[in-house]
Amino acid sequence: MSAERGDIRWVPVGEVGEVRMGKQLSPASSQADGMHAPYLRVANVLDGRIDYSDVKTMSFSPSERQKYGLEPGDILLNEGQSLELVGRSAIYDGPPSEYFFQNTLIRFRSGPGVVPAYAREVFRSWLNDGTFASIAKKTTSVAHLGGDRFAKLAFPLASLVQQRRIVEILGAVTESERAAEVAIAKLRSVRSGSVLRGMAAITARDVPAGWDRTCLREVVPSVDYGISVALDEESRGIPTLRMNNLHDGRPELSDLRYCPQPVHSKHLLQVGDVLFNRTNSIEHIGKSCMWGGELDRATFASYLVRLNPDPRRLAPRYLVEWLQHPVTRQRVRSISTVAVQQVNVNPSRLRELVIDFPTDLEEQGRLIASLEMCDRRILAEQESLAKLRDVKRGISDALLGGLSGTLGNLTEIAKVDLV
Repeated sequence: MSAERGDIRWVPVGEVGEVRMGKQLSPASSQADGMHAPYLRVANVLDGRIDYSDVKTMSFSPSERQKYGLEPGDILLNEGQSLELVGRSAIYDGPPSEYFFQNTLIRFRSGPGVVPAYAREVFRSWLNDGTFASIAKKTTSVAHLGGDRFAKLAFPLASLVQQRRIVEILGAVTESERAAEVAIAKLRSVRSGSVLRGMAAITARDVPAGWDRTCLREVVPSVDYGISVALDEESRGIPTLRMNNLHDGRPELSDLRYCPQPVHSKHLLQVGDVLFNRTNSIEHIGKSCMWGGELDRATFASYLVRLNPDPRRLAPRYLVEWLQHPVTRQRVRSISTVAVQQVNVNPSRLRELVIDFPTDLEEQGRLIASLEMCDRRILAEQESLAKLRDVKRGISDALLGGLSGTLGNLTEIAKVDLV
């Protein structure tokens, strides 16, 4: 059954294409000889692309090969995933009938009235706006989309001309997105190279002229623990930085919590304070940032510590870059202790690590200035990328809105400068 709204007909997904669950993996299918073939699973289907680097095999009979074979243009969706990722999808672009799929995935094969790339954009929008999460059934830590529930969702069926035009517009935005992502990756690589060259003394056997090598405690005479208070989501009280607020050496303030109690002045952040993440998962332990006075008043939580460098010997920004250096991060991991699902770093042990730094503060400043120039360029590209993604979301909103002027709205959006 379909419903019309403007120039869009809303038709169940199962009526505009074939919806099929994959083959269930069993001991018999994994051990059978002679009929093994590669199959895709959740780990292979990322957002918009398929990763073929880690593909497993199982047995498929001749009839199963017809049933579960993949053809170019088929869309694979994660059937079993975490709630926020259930329904993640990509278009199969491999050779015909050489890959198959497991029952952790759903295959959608477009009918003659649907352009696969258009359907994939609809599904991507449903992932982003929570449509898939709203119909998923959650068991323990995994959510299941369900082939039947997916097949009943109302699909916005536009004319083929409109679909192709929408895909064309989205494709232009996607290409601009990719260009911005490549530019950011290149700038990050340049920045990384600058750090490795500028701080090469860290891995040198002998201390270069003009550099000092000493225990961190000699240039960081004290540390402070953050507050241990239950925090509120509502913006009342003192903004409090947590481990997720440290990003790329700078504060990330998009997801703050607030301390509802009075905070002693010694726990308020001052410009130049260096925060170190002492408790986290192994890959994130040791993240750090410098507070630049981004807010009038702020404090920090107890799983962060504040390092207080001697300003006569060590610039706070240099300390952050040293803490973020790959060699230092590895040394920090080596002194960490394992707790329940997390690791911890004792600040006293941290201050026993050896630090290398230019004795001239101006030399430290020159290295920091070159890195900050890279950071400004990266930030500009990130802002450009964010705008492009806003455009894409606007297109998706128009697409799913089912308004009679959808195509015209998209055409207007397409006039945005994408360069």
